[in-house]
Amino acid sequence: MSPVLAGVLQLLALIVALGLSYRPLGDHMARVYSSEKHYKPERWLYKAVGANPDTQMRWPAYLRGVLAFSVVSVLFLYLLQRVQGSLPGSLGFVSIDPDQAFNTAASFVANTNWQSYYGEQAMGHVVQTGGLAVQNFVSAAVGMAVAVALVRGFARSRSGELGNFWADLVRGVVRILLPIAVIGALVLVACGAIQNFSGIHEVGQFTGGSQQWNGGAVASQEVIKELGTNGGGYFNANSAHPFENPDGLSNLFEVYLILVIPFALTRTFGRMVGSLKQGYAILGTMAVIWVGFTALMMWTEFAGRGPAFELAGGAMEGKETRFGIAGSAIFSVATTLTSTGAVNSFHSSNTGFGGGINLLGMQLGEIAPGGVGSGLYGMLIMAIIAVFIAGLMVGRTPEYLGKKIGTREIKFAACYILVTPALVLGFTAASFVLDTPAHSMTNSGAHGFSEILYAYTSGANNNGSAFAGLNADTQWFNSTIGIAMLLGRFLPMVFVLALAGSLAEQRPVPETAGTLRTEKPLFTGLLVGTIMIITGLTYFPALALGPLAEGLAA
Repeated sequence: MSPVLAGVLQLLALIVALGLSYRPLGDHMARVYSSEKHYKPERWLYKAVGANPDTQMRWPAYLRGVLAFSVVSVLFLYLLQRVQGSLPGSLGFVSIDPDQAFNTAASFVANTNWQSYYGEQAMGHVVQTGGLAVQNFVSAAVGMAVAVALVRGFARSRSGELGNFWADLVRGVVRILLPIAVIGALVLVACGAIQNFSGIHEVGQFTGGSQQWNGGAVASQEVIKELGTNGGGYFNANSAHPFENPDGLSNLFEVYLILVIPFALTRTFGRMVGSLKQGYAILGTMAVIWVGFTALMMWTEFAGRGPAFELAGGAMEGKETRFGIAGSAIFSVATTLTSTGAVNSFHSSNTGFGGGINLLGMQLGEIAPGGVGSGLYGMLIMAIIAVFIAGLMVGRTPEYLGKKIGTREIKFAACYILVTPALVLGFTAASFVLDTPAHSMTNSGAHGFSEILYAYTSGANNNGSAFAGLNADTQWFNSTIGIAMLLGRFLPMVFVLALAGSLAEQRPVPETAGTLRTEKPLFTGLLVGTIMIITGLTYFPALALGPLAEGLAA
């Protein structure tokens, strides 16, 4: 079987698996977030934090809950790393330096999981499982809660109420993420991923000495890393490490975990607003972009020229032979079109255009299908922009899902789409103006520029993957990328929740002959075009200096 055919079959198998999961999971999540029942373990958690889950919150109260929980999470994870040297199960590792502890705490709370350290050489069992893995669950649940709040903004009228953050947070963890993670961990263990609390072992004899590996609760952390679109690896090699991702079957399963909730949330959206066709329109937009990017990535990676490329069957540098070109291409697109950041190959080793596809996937806002929760609310923001543009074309006040998109709503949407580019381009420019950051680049020229552009794109978009040639473990990058991660995560949430509150206060507008039918394929095409044009106008100059220049010079 040719590698190309094998890749196409993998993609088809993935689509079938996602299709089979779409309806049951989407409907289950809609029931979870619409239920008025509280399970006993959930009541214990509400009592522990002093929350009344039946209290309805307007958007300022909902936002305060998001920010208060996230601030406490950052402080807890920071302190846990700072005292690691005194904790049992630390494997002899010392406490983490302040700048790196801040960067890591910001990263995992912001659902970014950017890592400027070697996981197996820095973090012990307590920090890995009690700190990082816990944040993998709750940071994902925060994103889902904010997405559901925006959906309620469309579904409700003349109330301004968006639900209860604490109830949404707990239900997201207890009823959605945790059950799937338990089953997924068993699947990964069956595939060969490790799950233990063993210490450091000396393995084999190599030229110049032996190699040391430590064990850990890898399978359970790996599954929520992918399921919650987190991305932080237990080992530095991330999902290219055989302890995390043993073979081709586990690789395809991990891609499935990355995509299943973001895609299924579109059905949850359709259920909650009372129109499944609206969910299908959003699903269609996400699917068109995802399939298109995957096909482009496979083409550019298989289309290498020269004897070395031909003998290897493609651009094999930086890729695992267990997965090959196709398995690596499918994984890299899934991880950069979502906010996952997990890698099973080195993105820096991709062809020039391949690296550009990964960059562009993040710069779209990671909305196809995007992160858990963040992908849906990001796509709905783009849908509001699209109906606004359509309204300008025909001279009519735009409407979406029965709500008028007026001056206030479009300002919130505009602020949302401006935050991330400002962080990415601002910090990238500052890094080249100053002398010290540029010394962290392994490569010069266009590829060196891409290393830094990729780092801030990844951080501000809460992705977490990296071009491996950049030494990011410096005070400058630890601090600035940490700031970019926090602002890139929580500033957009402010505008999303403010928009949700504004929509929930409105009276529904009846459909007329002039209402744009947003459930039709025509709107899907308009939405895809809007996304690509906005991103192109924003990032094309930077992409031209980096991956495009490198690809054209190859």
